[in-house]
Amino acid sequence: MINQIAKQIIEILPQNAISRGVGVLGRSSISRYIIKPYSKIYKINLDEMEQSLDSYPNFTSFFTRKLKAEAREVVADPYTLSSPVDGKVAEYGDIKEGTLIQAKGIDYRVEQLIGCTKEEAERFDGGTFLTIYLSPSDYHRIHMPLSGAVTKATYLPGRLFPVNRIGVEHVPGLFTKNERLITYVDTQAGTIALVKVGAFIVGSVQVPYGNHTTNVKNGKYYTTSVNDTFYEKGEEVGLFEFGSTVVLLFERDKVKLTNTLERGTKLKYGEPIGTYKSGDLG
Repeated sequence: MINQIAKQIIEILPQNAISRGVGVLGRSSISRYIIKPYSKIYKINLDEMEQSLDSYPNFTSFFTRKLKAEAREVVADPYTLSSPVDGKVAEYGDIKEGTLIQAKGIDYRVEQLIGCTKEEAERFDGGTFLTIYLSPSDYHRIHMPLSGAVTKATYLPGRLFPVNRIGVEHVPGLFTKNERLITYVDTQAGTIALVKVGAFIVGSVQVPYGNHTTNVKNGKYYTTSVNDTFYEKGEEVGLFEFGSTVVLLFERDKVKLTNTLERGTKLKYGEPIGTYKSGDLG
């Protein structure tokens, strides 16, 4: 009952305007006073941060902090995909007849998620997907799961419902309603769609290729070529200015997710999430 009431309250709020306002506040100098209590409440691992806690000029610079080079080890095997983010496995499985599962009894279609035609979505039909939720305590930069060339980006403006349990369980098709920025990568395991889902209070989603960002006032849908920018596995390919969700889409018979993945599994970026090989994966 409480969750349903919370969802109704959030639904009527000006989510995007509030999130932009929080983004402005997070980049202000006064926000630096939030950093220490926040790091204690969420038990941030200070030892793996690239900079000292006192060196961040504002909360956003701390939240989007980089890690020391030795803080993470990206799985070296060329046939193994690595987690693109720190986070918790929310859902995973097969894409059946163009449909993914969001939660028990709730699903949505690929073309709704990535904003393409039904014909374009067919490349992922019969493939697999993995949804990873980033909590406020997680590291929030996004990395390549496999080496490849970024060829295209799509921006889908939308709402900014929370992507926590309240949002997932009470907003049908949540990930097709919230803002998304999709990165398409050509790899040895076929085309991978890296879907970055915006959420309530997320200031923006940013990427290093092109002039792309989310939660802009009066934002418009677009798809644009990226001119085959190549990234190595583990290389940074974006960031969230607050907690959110990443959805990975893989083509049919290309990627087999590791059998250790379960809902609720905690991942660190660089850890193995699946393998690929040519031919039938069995």
